[in-house]
Amino acid sequence: MTVDKPAVTIRPMTRRRPASRKPRRPPAATTGGRLRLIGGEFRRRQLPVLDQPGLRPTPDRVRETLFNWLASAVPGARALDLFAGTGALGLEALSRGARQAVFVERNARVARQLADNLAALAATDRARLVNAEAQAFLAGDPTPFSLVFLDPPFRHGLVGACCHALEAGWLTEAALVYVETESSLVPEVPASWQLHREVRAGDSTGRLYRRHAAGSRSSDSDAC
Repeated sequence: MTVDKPAVTIRPMTRRRPASRKPRRPPAATTGGRLRLIGGEFRRRQLPVLDQPGLRPTPDRVRETLFNWLASAVPGARALDLFAGTGALGLEALSRGARQAVFVERNARVARQLADNLAALAATDRARLVNAEAQAFLAGDPTPFSLVFLDPPFRHGLVGACCHALEAGWLTEAALVYVETESSLVPEVPASWQLHREVRAGDSTGRLYRRHAAGSRSSDSDAC
């Protein structure tokens, strides 16, 4: 895993246990709950989640529904988890066979916990963690992703701008984009995105869009 550090250095996880004892679980967060991965290689693994204002992992039921929809799209995908937080969606994608996941998280403390969890899963060879604002990341040099998870803080007006910024070279021609928002918001998305599926849970609604770029033709390596 490579770690970009425009604001902070993510230090590798250290363990201070006796050499004769092997760690059996990831280090516990100072406070907070736990994130349970649902399917794939890391199925049933539980990871610590910080008690951080605004940090809300996508509920298990919604993740299970989403990844049932994505069953044929995840293996071999290159995934982007914007506003990663706990990294629940990107970690689930790695567990189910994504070849790479890039996690973008602005909060240094949350990013450190995510780095520790990636190390505990031995998934660092397929992951890249960027400690930066999502908008700043999207203003950089784009490389295309076939699968994007966009789950920004609710009621901050971030969704529309990020959706349109993804069109500046960040998506393969037939990319799938999952957008999770407060249920009162219907996001403004690019004209090339077509709503494929929708799920609601409490105050949140998740929408899965399929991109259909005009006149495009996806390569075998990038198509979902």
